[in-house]
Amino acid sequence: MQTHLVFTVIAKDRPGLVERMAEVIAGLGGNWIESSMARLGGEFAGIVRVAIAGDSATELVSQLKALSDDGIDITLRSDKAGDDAPAGASAHLDLVSQDHPGILRDISSVLSDKGVSIENLETEVVSGSMQGEALFKASADLRLPAGLDPTDLSDALQETAGDLMADINLVD
Repeated sequence: MQTHLVFTVIAKDRPGLVERMAEVIAGLGGNWIESSMARLGGEFAGIVRVAIAGDSATELVSQLKALSDDGIDITLRSDKAGDDAPAGASAHLDLVSQDHPGILRDISSVLSDKGVSIENLETEVVSGSMQGEALFKASADLRLPAGLDPTDLSDALQETAGDLMADINLVD
């Protein structure tokens, strides 16, 4: 019987980090199912889901945790299959605004109030092309709850966008 493990990883960025984890997983017959990883501020961080035979799961967890001796900190987050298909419609949000504190707080508040789940979120601050001022950009894949009309969500986001002086585009 297959067990699915979800774990987080963080380490000082350097070549070979993914290889070390993949080596441990493959060495025990595990299968790297999905992951999301990025270099942020000199650190390498990510979340990984693997499948492994149930009788090898404990050894995999032990070997992954032993990577801390190499400066790779791994924390087991889940051992549930997690293969349930998400309910509700999907949508995509893009946002651009002059950078200032509170943008993500205000947008995520609207999403939370509407019962929307964020499935993937990427943000960055970049230099604006004309004036050189800092721009905050966000891109998110969303899961809307059953019964929420995407137009209602878009209206709520546009109201907040006006307060933030942001450009928000919601595509369902």
